[in-house]
Amino acid sequence: MTTTVDTSKLETRLFINNEFVNSVAGKTFETVNPATEEVVCSVQEAGPEDVDKAVAAAKAAFEVGSPWRNLNGSDRRDLMLKLANLVERDRAFLEVLEAMDNGKPIGTDGRYGTSVDLHLVIQYLRYAAGHADKVLGSQIPVDGHIFAYTRKEPVGVCGAIIPWNFPLLMFAWKVGPILATGCTVVFKTSEKTPLSALHIGKLIKEAGFPPGVVNILSGYGSAGEALARHMDVDKIAFTGSTAVGHKIEQYATESNMKKVTLELGGKSPMIILDDANLETAVNTARAGLFLNQGQVCTASSRIFVHESIHDKFVAAMVQNAQGINVGGYDEKDIDQGPQVDKIQFLKVLGYIEKGIEEGATLRLGGHRHGNKGYFIEPTIFTDVKDDMVIAKEEIFGPVMSIFKFKTDEEAITRANATKYGLAASVVSENGARAISTAHQLRAGTVWINTHNSFDAAVPFGGYKESGHGRELGFEAMENYLETKTVMLPLTGPKV
Repeated sequence: MTTTVDTSKLETRLFINNEFVNSVAGKTFETVNPATEEVVCSVQEAGPEDVDKAVAAAKAAFEVGSPWRNLNGSDRRDLMLKLANLVERDRAFLEVLEAMDNGKPIGTDGRYGTSVDLHLVIQYLRYAAGHADKVLGSQIPVDGHIFAYTRKEPVGVCGAIIPWNFPLLMFAWKVGPILATGCTVVFKTSEKTPLSALHIGKLIKEAGFPPGVVNILSGYGSAGEALARHMDVDKIAFTGSTAVGHKIEQYATESNMKKVTLELGGKSPMIILDDANLETAVNTARAGLFLNQGQVCTASSRIFVHESIHDKFVAAMVQNAQGINVGGYDEKDIDQGPQVDKIQFLKVLGYIEKGIEEGATLRLGGHRHGNKGYFIEPTIFTDVKDDMVIAKEEIFGPVMSIFKFKTDEEAITRANATKYGLAASVVSENGARAISTAHQLRAGTVWINTHNSFDAAVPFGGYKESGHGRELGFEAMENYLETKTVMLPLTGPKV
């Protein structure tokens, strides 16, 4: 039975200094259920003045001698574990809230949905908590009679700007290492999906985090710009489009040269070699492209298939995609929900029209699904050329493009011929051949015989214009740490 969410009782204010407050300007915006096109509620809109208040709270919380800074690593660990337990307690509510605000299915019987996201959120909070008391420096042997060592220190006040496609999961990917390393943070969530993070604000306070450690603002890009430009922010972490990523770098440079990590867009290739198992190839391609309505930065939107198996693959892929069930989160056995909003809906339909205009063959879908909600049919193109718009630009929707190739070398060269480098995948029954191909692909993550597979312990991030820095794993902790060297001349005999 699906949990009911009473929208009249949802928290819609800004979370600053452990209190929920209205915005200084009193402005609000509406958040819409993309499955029904109906307004869920109105949310307080953060402006520059609210950014100033939140950053001031985070700065005060980071001051030496503050309750937060006085905590041991084990204390931070325990608070994080308590937060994970509270998320687990409210999991059913958050699954529905996230589905209502974002549109993705809840996920049942092994299907992807918010239930999977919540599992990963809880898993990662617990994983990151385990690092809180394991932030280590090192003692370094040097010439002379000198004691030299390094210590790892929190970078300070962080800004975190997160996207709408995985709202809670991206919140967790940022807040985990930030809290584990002892930093403080101001979040700016997407105006498309603000609600689930605000509920987490309640849990932050309930868990016992000191005021100012975590602050959560809902708003538009202007609030994100104010955060990225703020002189009291020491580090900005952004997940979103490459175009905005360029602006974040600019804002950081033009202000105080704050540290920046970016997880940006992609146009991820999947290479299906001639020895691939057909069933594995089809299942991998489906998960790679149609997961989360195609709204995934790692979506396998360029599928290169060896010419000897191309026609068989296309026939099997079309048949498989015809079985994708499209509908709202509260319907039964749903695989694919709506696009997140009308803007994204129209953008994806525009790319489909462009693909047809440029001469790609539409093999499946290509239209709106139903007459209410921002649903788009699972869509497959063949005869796609590398210079077509749908082959070069990130569509962020359920649109699969299939290419044909002759040799492994050709496939690798074409796969790498993009400004992006977030992810890629290879499908082959020959392990050595698959690994060799993976090593030649210019991408931060390469999957073999799977796609869109993540784990809390495995680092994730991009090459080229897909960003820099890594999420997940211990590498994520390094994003929020400074290395300090301490040297002390010693007296007495050298031993």
